[in-house]
Amino acid sequence: MWWTAFVVTLAITAVSVAIEFVVGLALALVMHRTVVGKGVVRTAVLIPYGIVTVAASYSWYYAWTPGTGYLANLLPQGSAPLTQRIPSLGIIILAEVWKTTPFMALLLLAGLALVPDDLLKAAQVDGAGPWRRLTKVTLPLIKPAILVALLFRTLDAFRIFDNIYVLTGGSNKTESVSILGYDNLFKGFNLGLGSAISVLIFGCVAIIALIFVKVFGASAPELTGAGGEPWLSGSASGVASAGRSSTPWWWSMRCSRCSGSCRCR
Repeated sequence: MWWTAFVVTLAITAVSVAIEFVVGLALALVMHRTVVGKGVVRTAVLIPYGIVTVAASYSWYYAWTPGTGYLANLLPQGSAPLTQRIPSLGIIILAEVWKTTPFMALLLLAGLALVPDDLLKAAQVDGAGPWRRLTKVTLPLIKPAILVALLFRTLDAFRIFDNIYVLTGGSNKTESVSILGYDNLFKGFNLGLGSAISVLIFGCVAIIALIFVKVFGASAPELTGAGGEPWLSGSASGVASAGRSSTPWWWSMRCSRCSGSCRCR
């Protein structure tokens, strides 16, 4: 039972976090560059995250209920996606992405706010297009924000409970490790097995956090402003590596002597 639930949990976590990162980054870029109606755009984007998870889960449950659900009515007659494993997992992931993508976007937006415009302008003058500026300047400089966003969401997604409990109750082999622990503790009153599952969940969460900090955190760069104050923090090895090999630091060296607006061009 544990390994089945563990594989399901890993699949939901990997797919949902990957989609949330891509969509969240796109939303963060839109919110960061929006000039007119910025407050309205940010409020609209954050609305799903402000809804209680159980209430949001029930809205998805009723939407996919045959006969009454507006989404279920779009499917062929007799379809019941919440009674089949793969469609159920897809709906669970969809509900998870819809609910928590704004949180990912909010964390990435905080990182984008710390990227100096001088570097982007210098890159544009040197002939870098939008895609190259994004991949070679923006993303390397917001690695700490990306690390925090991915870490928080991965840990949260691994402990998924609400959506699965409401949508399927763990039936059709869709139970996560949290659902498995709940069933053993509170339904089966198997305190020994339930406690063991809880300890395993804690161990998995600790290992995931350690992997993120050791593997991804070591490459997070540090960017300092004109007065020497840090824009973004990272480990010393990450700073040294970024200084030798990353394109943004070449543009940073060109702009390091500029005060006010960039005069490198």
